[in-house]
Amino acid sequence: MRKTTRSAFAAACAVLAVTAAACGTTSENSGAAQPQDPQAACGGPDGQYTIGMSQANLAEPYRVRMDDDIRKAAERVPQFKDVQFADAAKDNAKQVSDVESFLTKQVDLLMISPNEAAPLTDIVRRAYNSGTPVVLLDRKVNGDAFTTYVGVDNEAIGRQAGEYFKNVLFPDGGKILEIKGLSGSTPAHERHDGFMQGIAGSKIEIIGADDGGWERAEGQEKMDALLKAHPDAQAVYSHNDPMAEGAYLAAQAAGKADQLKFVGIDGLPIEAGGIKAVEQGRLQATFLNPTGGEEAVEAAKKILVDCQPPEKHQTLPTELITKENAGEVYARLNQG
Repeated sequence: MRKTTRSAFAAACAVLAVTAAACGTTSENSGAAQPQDPQAACGGPDGQYTIGMSQANLAEPYRVRMDDDIRKAAERVPQFKDVQFADAAKDNAKQVSDVESFLTKQVDLLMISPNEAAPLTDIVRRAYNSGTPVVLLDRKVNGDAFTTYVGVDNEAIGRQAGEYFKNVLFPDGGKILEIKGLSGSTPAHERHDGFMQGIAGSKIEIIGADDGGWERAEGQEKMDALLKAHPDAQAVYSHNDPMAEGAYLAAQAAGKADQLKFVGIDGLPIEAGGIKAVEQGRLQATFLNPTGGEEAVEAAKKILVDCQPPEKHQTLPTELITKENAGEVYARLNQG
């Protein structure tokens, strides 16, 4: 394992609180990103490497799948002797502590899917400026102090969803409810902003919205209240499939499921995922949001084994999934 400036950084941080201002060197605490030497972290194909993966939570099926994808991909890289996983359980302070723990252990590379952007920005910057490569997955932090980001263009997904509502579901206009993701997470803002771009110029109106925290139970609870406040709603745009399924359950309990259309995002190719929900008619559509687990491991291999810098932003592909193509997409994504 490398012994660089981050070793001293990790040792110092181990005994300090999350908010300690004196942790690390001046450059490590600087508000600006300090460019990493692309060769510094690389030990080549003869090395053995430890990776720390800090997950925002494991309450979402999407994040369970992300960890599984990382685990499986890492098993195919013989140099990756150990991938350690931590679950922040939607607690920002715990996630900061998890990252500091990985730094104390002197892992060779960090993978992080931030719970919320702002609370994780400082520790990610400090890790990056200390020389530890940082791979962000699905969610971003503020600024550019990270080695590479792997994920979809969430604003583009939101825009495509808006265009689907405008061009297919409600070409003459409609009244929409929006179930948003966790307010401090970057996809929630981007998927909303993109949606507003997509419905621009139409007669579609968002008559009610609330934060469903990315979870089905919370989405169901918020949808129940929204339906009572807005009984004239015609459809639901949800920032992920579990919240869309929760909204469907709330509408079903109110006897209105057949009167509303539901659209989500994620398209997990599992029995309890969004593709099957589309195929079975609960959702009108979903948009594929790959976990990026395999691509994150490939980026780690480039950095640690191949001595090649990855692209700063790795944008993953998405696609619209409707009842017409759900079966084909499900089979394709489960090949191999």
